[in-house]
Amino acid sequence: MQRSSRKRNILSTKDFARRMMKYFIYSFLLIFISLLIGILGYHYIADLNWVDSTLNASMILTGMGPVDRLTTDSAKIFASAYSIFSGVAFLSTVAIFFSPIAHRLLHILHVEDEEESSTN
Repeated sequence: MQRSSRKRNILSTKDFARRMMKYFIYSFLLIFISLLIGILGYHYIADLNWVDSTLNASMILTGMGPVDRLTTDSAKIFASAYSIFSGVAFLSTVAIFFSPIAHRLLHILHVEDEEESSTN
């Protein structure tokens, strides 16, 4: 029989730091891959040089908006799709990064999930 998560001990500080590092790496990889998609798209679809592609992808990914004016329809469609993707990717990255903190806080406060409270 599995013990209730409420009765389990909280992770040690060292283990929690290790978990935070793991989730930081996941978040970093998601941002890196998202940025790479934008850089490649702006370079090959919008025909911008590498520096301008990096600048535009970075600005879109962080929610600041585009820098260069796009002239072709395919570049505008890519920029629209990348903007939507970037919004989701950024919010997902924040959720991934902060999930161990939220989990630890809920564990400290002894908040039970719906499954546990419905079985009692």
